[in-house]
Amino acid sequence: MQQILQNMGSGETRLAKVPVPACSRAGVLIQSINSLISIGTERMLVEFGKSNLIQKARQQPDKVKMVLEKMSTDGLATTVDAVKSKLDQPLPLGYCNVGYIVAKGSEVNEYKLGDRVVSNGPHASVVSVSRNLSAKIPDNVSNEEASFTVLASIGLQGIRLAKPSLGESFVVTGLGLIGLLTVQLLRAHGCRVMGIDFDEDKLELARQFGAETVSLSKGEDPVAAGMAFSRGQGVDAVLVTASTKSSSPISQAARMCRKRGRIILVGVTGLELSRAEFYEKELSFQVSCSYGPGRYDSQYEDKGQDYPIGFVRWTEQRNFEAILDMMAGGQLNVKPLISHHYSFDNALTAYETLSDDKSALGIILKYPEASQEELSEKVITLREVVFDPAKPVCGFIGAGNYASRILIPAYKKADAQLHTVVSKGGVSATHHGEKNGFHKATTDVEEIWKNDAINTVAIVTQHNTHAEYVIAALKYRKNVFVEKPLALHLEELDRIEEAYKEYAEPDGIRLMVGFNRRYAPQIIKMKQLLEPVKQPKSFIMTMNAGAIPADTWVQDIAVGGGRIIGEACHYVDLMCYLAGSKIVSVQARRIGEHPAMEVTEDKASIILGFADGSLGVINYFANGGKAFPKERIEVFAGDAVLQLDNFRKLQGYGWNDFKKLNLMRQDKGQNACVVAFIDAVREGRPSPIPFDEIMESARVSIEIATQLRNQ
Repeated sequence: MQQILQNMGSGETRLAKVPVPACSRAGVLIQSINSLISIGTERMLVEFGKSNLIQKARQQPDKVKMVLEKMSTDGLATTVDAVKSKLDQPLPLGYCNVGYIVAKGSEVNEYKLGDRVVSNGPHASVVSVSRNLSAKIPDNVSNEEASFTVLASIGLQGIRLAKPSLGESFVVTGLGLIGLLTVQLLRAHGCRVMGIDFDEDKLELARQFGAETVSLSKGEDPVAAGMAFSRGQGVDAVLVTASTKSSSPISQAARMCRKRGRIILVGVTGLELSRAEFYEKELSFQVSCSYGPGRYDSQYEDKGQDYPIGFVRWTEQRNFEAILDMMAGGQLNVKPLISHHYSFDNALTAYETLSDDKSALGIILKYPEASQEELSEKVITLREVVFDPAKPVCGFIGAGNYASRILIPAYKKADAQLHTVVSKGGVSATHHGEKNGFHKATTDVEEIWKNDAINTVAIVTQHNTHAEYVIAALKYRKNVFVEKPLALHLEELDRIEEAYKEYAEPDGIRLMVGFNRRYAPQIIKMKQLLEPVKQPKSFIMTMNAGAIPADTWVQDIAVGGGRIIGEACHYVDLMCYLAGSKIVSVQARRIGEHPAMEVTEDKASIILGFADGSLGVINYFANGGKAFPKERIEVFAGDAVLQLDNFRKLQGYGWNDFKKLNLMRQDKGQNACVVAFIDAVREGRPSPIPFDEIMESARVSIEIATQLRNQ
């Protein structure tokens, strides 16, 4: 199938061939009929992509601060690589889709195949969305009309926050598509409406919809007009649907409002607010979030868990339905807003119109009818490759940030043969597959298992999938490299151990976990220095991890397993490696419960005891400052000390032949870890990390998390 992608680094907008996306259990697969280009959002994204790095930085000062913080800890080279990688990620454009349901997940009962629906899916021949981000279209609403549903819902959510009542006076500042839709919706609420814009054509449309207007291009004073419109009392509310860097629309809104008036920001403006303007009138100001309640809530959007209607009357989906009902009843007329039609095959011309024609409004894309073969095209060939079966032939499951930025390039440098890459949506698999020379891209993991040419698999997916994928890889007799953690539960480890003994041991199949820290050059040096020390060692390993939101998938115990299992396991393995001894005791303590801390498990100290008498403390702290090193490793042994900061600066104290080993750029051993694994496969040697060590680190990490959760 085809999909429109935007490269935020180069600015290229392209129509790319990608595999048909996978359908989730709580989702639907939709064959597109029409989609609407959102002129405000998409024009902004296209223009941002075309800007140079300095211009991008000026537009996102908050991101510049993050870059500078990363540079101070990780170094210039590592930071530059990360920024380039981030900008290189392809961005799917579009979120106003209409089509027919061609597949649905096992949990979806409210739809049947063939239903005509709207969704927030991107511009693509086939889209995959959650059931809560779609709605059935009434029979008397056309496909082109329905394509305005999601965009209109953005305006509707702003209106719901403003809580209009019959007869109130409202102002809509900015008469783009959302603004003109908002005008009509307010009129349907029984409100008097005034629209403000520079464009005379848009002002004329607003007048057709029953609004009075103010033309900024003619020098008309919006504040004076607002006071006159409200009969000198001040307007009841202002909805700002404009997109501008200026703070003037907010200031004007405050000055034209009555006492205790409401201002809702639906668009994007500057936010340099005057306290006096808001204070004297006790004005309410609120920013509206997209289509409504449920937005950015993974439980609602990804897992399909609806909010009870008795407590949350209007959700994203119910807003979609309300807009469709308004269209069906004739209260919302979008036909005058359609300015251009393009076939999807000619979509790039549509984006030229978007950039060049500032008068463009509703740009409709019409999709050709797809064949059954196209609808089921889950695998695409990126390039023809002849593989040597005697060498590692690799399939990748996962093409997210870590896989694309670190692991896939590492496999390529290690001279692995790259066969097939899998991602759920297909876009990242296609983009990074093309970039790195893969043979195929797919959204179907079965393409990895059933392909006998693939003898090695890399698993770089969300943590709750690791165990099942590892077991499947072993059953299909494929060498497997899994990014940590190996599993989230002890029961999963038991099943992995059974599969390893049944399928891997007899055939010499290798299982490797991405414990890359032990392959870092400075860790190797530390190991060499510690080797002659024949007495117990003391370790202090501190991960100044930094806070991440509680709703991040890593924090989800069912999906990510929490940060101890997902991240601190690195240091469990590393401490075992440097000690060269088995763990015999585990003690863990997390920070105390406190109303200000939603998550406490990621602020913990762990004490490990080893068979040789060594002792180690792992401090995993998410409440530290970024000025301190993100990772610090200290070893006390033989009347000497080693201290490593951020895998860049290694300092020795009291060593006869060693003082320091500093690197120009951070090296956590990712490349060397992959090389060790690929060389083992190529040369027929055992896995670089013995199976019992992998299992020990995994079991201890789970035991630590269990102790912390039971406190």
